[in-house]
Amino acid sequence: MSPRFQVRPTVRRLSFAFAILTTASVAAPAASSPPELSQIGKPDAVEAARILDQFRRSGIAGEYYLEFELRALPRRGEERVFNGRLWGGRNEQGAINRIEVVDGDGRKHRLLVQNGAHAAVWRLAEARVSPLGIAALFAPVIPGVEVTAFDLQMPFLYWPDAVLQSINRILGRPAHAFLFRPPAGFAAEHPEVAAARAFLDTQFNALLRTELIGRDGKILKTFSLVSLKTVDKQPVPKSVDFLNGITRDKTRLQVRGIALNLDLAPSLFEPAALAEEIGPPAVAKMLRLDP
Repeated sequence: MSPRFQVRPTVRRLSFAFAILTTASVAAPAASSPPELSQIGKPDAVEAARILDQFRRSGIAGEYYLEFELRALPRRGEERVFNGRLWGGRNEQGAINRIEVVDGDGRKHRLLVQNGAHAAVWRLAEARVSPLGIAALFAPVIPGVEVTAFDLQMPFLYWPDAVLQSINRILGRPAHAFLFRPPAGFAAEHPEVAAARAFLDTQFNALLRTELIGRDGKILKTFSLVSLKTVDKQPVPKSVDFLNGITRDKTRLQVRGIALNLDLAPSLFEPAALAEEIGPPAVAKMLRLDP
């Protein structure tokens, strides 16, 4: 097992707010895919559906707050660091997150990301809150980073056309590889995307990696879990990478502070609230994480 990723039994509750079986026409080249393990004992369709449903229902328990850095690591050029904050919880539709990132000019960019079968994203821009259409989901959260609303939302985890493809090894651990093919509306807006693949730890059902696959079989974008931190007996992502498969530019999201078991007002997760300034939890509730 990789020394950076030590799995504990409670990892089954992990899902990031921060996601495949395919035909040959959309499969990634063999050299780009992790080596397959023995297929003996691979879950059947009914069990695969249960595994995916369990994952969709998982996540950090209760309401929480994160402070993080986005470290832009271009293949060429200088590293840049941007600060951000995230308030998270769940509603009847699924996980929901309010996200704020400050760009290099000090401007605050705010998103409200609703996950689930009826996923949606709202953005505050020029003092107006408006929903993002499918075409806008791939725009960077702020210029210069490899993180988009699509990356944060991972809507493909709820696409209905999902099949268990294989068992692969990710971060030294066996993982179920699920293939998700886009619904018609998404495919019409983004014909360059053929499918998405998500790797779920076979023992703890944790999301280890996702891949966005292009029509030519190449990997367009990768999300990878780098490290976890156990806080109050609950594992939370400490570091994750977003890699552009075409340019090879990377952005690392590193959590610098966290507060769990909060009692956040439901109105905080309403789109109109994006226009309001929201302060962090009391200092006493915050746990600072080392780099």
